[in-house]
Amino acid sequence: CVFCMTGRAGLLRQLSSAEIVAQVVLARSRRPVKKVVFMGMGEPAHNLDNVLDAIELLGVEGGIGHKNLVFSTVGDRRVFERLPQSTVKPALALSLHTTDHELRRRLLPKAPDIAPAELVELGEAYARRTGYPIQYQWTLLEGINDSEVELEGVARLLAGKYAVMNLIPYNSVEGVDGFDFRRPSWERAAEMARRLHVRGILTKLRHSAGQDVEGGCGQLRARALGGAAGA
Repeated sequence: CVFCMTGRAGLLRQLSSAEIVAQVVLARSRRPVKKVVFMGMGEPAHNLDNVLDAIELLGVEGGIGHKNLVFSTVGDRRVFERLPQSTVKPALALSLHTTDHELRRRLLPKAPDIAPAELVELGEAYARRTGYPIQYQWTLLEGINDSEVELEGVARLLAGKYAVMNLIPYNSVEGVDGFDFRRPSWERAAEMARRLHVRGILTKLRHSAGQDVEGGCGQLRARALGGAAGA
């Protein structure tokens, strides 16, 4: 996603399934962990074997409910082929962000070229098979995907679908070239959520934790301190 800082540094390497599970083990040493979301740093479909191995271990040996293991993707056809065959079938979150195919190509230039309508149909088939609603992710960008046209598009696209729409107002990133996206007002975001809900679309307006330390959704990144950047 071009509006997300996390992916800007590029790929260093993939995590092994053991490294993925180790993060949960470490977290459990500090507090209970009842839900694990594979989201935020990298595309899980690019490391599909290791991610699915980790999901199976967490769901079978780790005692985490299958619907509380969430696989998030921009939409990779391999996901829709492999997840239904898995022993542990996780819940699925799809990064939608717009109902306009051309706009989605610009916002997610490295994502597989799947039209929003087809992506929703693929998601719906998985939802009906597993019994878990698809979680559609929508980062609200002022003047880009918060229009009346988009609102109507979502209402049409998700009508009758087993789905939850998560609206996430854009979290600003200061002092970074090329990031000229803006966050819509909370009032506008709340209005969109309310109107979609009235149209029968289960909609949740999300407030990202960690914004005060630039650790919210789309903000997390590594930075060099002092003179370390040139080292």
